[in-house]
Amino acid sequence: MLRALARPATRLMERWLPDAFIFVIVLTLVAALAAILTQGTNPIALVQMWGDGFWSLLQFAMQMLLVLVTGFILASSPPVRALLEKMAGLASSRGSAIILVTVVSLAASWINWGFGLVVGAIFAKELARQIKVDYRLLVASAYSGFVIWHGGLSGSIPLTIATPDHFTADQIGVIPTSETIFSVWNLIIVAAVFVVLPLVNRAMLPLESEQVLVDPAKLGDSNALPPLGPDATPAERLENSPILMWAVGIPGLIWLAQYFIGGGGINLNVVNFLFLFLGILCHGTPRSLLASLDEAVRGGAGIVIQFPFYAGIMAIMTGSGLAASMSEFFVSISTAQTLPFWSFISAGIVNVFVPSGGGQWAVQAPVMLPAAEALGADIPRVVMGVAWGDAWTNLLQPFWALPMLGIAGLKPRDIMGFCVVLLVIIGVLVGSLLLLL
Repeated sequence: MLRALARPATRLMERWLPDAFIFVIVLTLVAALAAILTQGTNPIALVQMWGDGFWSLLQFAMQMLLVLVTGFILASSPPVRALLEKMAGLASSRGSAIILVTVVSLAASWINWGFGLVVGAIFAKELARQIKVDYRLLVASAYSGFVIWHGGLSGSIPLTIATPDHFTADQIGVIPTSETIFSVWNLIIVAAVFVVLPLVNRAMLPLESEQVLVDPAKLGDSNALPPLGPDATPAERLENSPILMWAVGIPGLIWLAQYFIGGGGINLNVVNFLFLFLGILCHGTPRSLLASLDEAVRGGAGIVIQFPFYAGIMAIMTGSGLAASMSEFFVSISTAQTLPFWSFISAGIVNVFVPSGGGQWAVQAPVMLPAAEALGADIPRVVMGVAWGDAWTNLLQPFWALPMLGIAGLKPRDIMGFCVVLLVIIGVLVGSLLLLL
C-alpha cells in the first residue's frame, strides 16, 4: 500500500516541485503576503525587516557549508571508505539496504544532527555502489533519519532550557535533560520512530522494474591519484608528504581531547573541527585532501545562495508577529492535556518558514510557556512538543536537506515524494504519542 502511495507522490513532486532556490523565493513571497494581510504590516516596513535580517545567518551558513565539506573529506578518505564498504556489505538485498541506511542515519542524527546528515549521505552513496537499489529512496531514507534529531543529544531547545541563565530561566527555571531528552515518554517516542521509520521506508521500495538507479558520476568514485614520477618538483613532493598533515593533525586531536576532558559538549563547530582534523590524518597527504575538497565544494552552491533568503524569511516571520500569531491560535484551542500536541502542530507549521530550532524557540517560547502555566500543562512536554514539531516538517522543508543532497548529487524533487508519505506517518505517530503519553 505504501509503495502505491509513494508512486504518485514521487511523480507529483518530480513534476511540480521546483528547484530549492525557486522554493525559497516562493516561500519568501508567501510569508510577506501573509504578514501584510494578517498582521497589517506596512510593505515598506516589511522590506526593511527582510533586508535587515537577510545576512543574519552568515555564520550558520558557513557552518553548514563546512558540515558538507569536512564530512565529505573525512568520509572519502581511504580508511573511512574501507569502513563504509564493510558496513555496506551487511546489506544483502535492496530492502535490507533501505533499512540499514535508515537505522544508521537515525542513530547518527540522535547523537548529533550535523553528524547524521553527513553520515547518512555518504553511507547511502556507498550502499549504491554495492547494491542496485532505487537511489532516490536510498537518499530519502538517509534524510528521514534526521527527523529524530530534536529528541536526541543535540536538540537545541531542550539543551537551551537546561542551560543556566537561558532567556526564559526567570519564568521556568532550569529544566534538566532528564525531564526532556531522557524522560521515559520521550525515549518511547524515539524508540517508536526507530521501529516505524525503517519499516515504512522499506515498504515504499519500488518494484525492480520501476526503480531509478544512480548515475555512477554522482557517486564520485574517482580512481586513486597517480604516483609521483621521478622528475617531480620539490613542490609536488611536499604536496605528497604526510609530514605536514601529521604536524597539524595531531595538535588538532590534542585540542579536542583537552576540550572533552574539560567537560566540553558537542556542537556544530566541534563536529566540524573533528571531521576536518580526522580527515587531515586519514587522507595522509595534502594532495589527497585537496582532491577530496575540490569534489566536496561542488555540492555547496545551494547553501551559499539560499540560506540568506531563509534568514530574510525568519526576519519577516518574527518581526511582523506572524509566527507568534500562528502559535497563539493553537494555544487558544488547547487544554492542559492537548497543549503538547498543538505545540507540535504549530511548531511544524512555523518550521516551514523558520527552519531553525533555536530561532523557532525564541519566537514560540513567549507564547507557549505562559499558556502552559495558565492551563496547568506539563512544561517539559510542551517544550518537547515544539522540539518534535520543529524536526517533523523538515521532511517537507528542503532547508536541512541541502547539505545531504549536495553530497548525494540530487535535487529536492528527487526525494520529496517519499518524504511527503513519511511526513504524514511520522506526524500521526509522534502526535498520537504526545496525546497518549
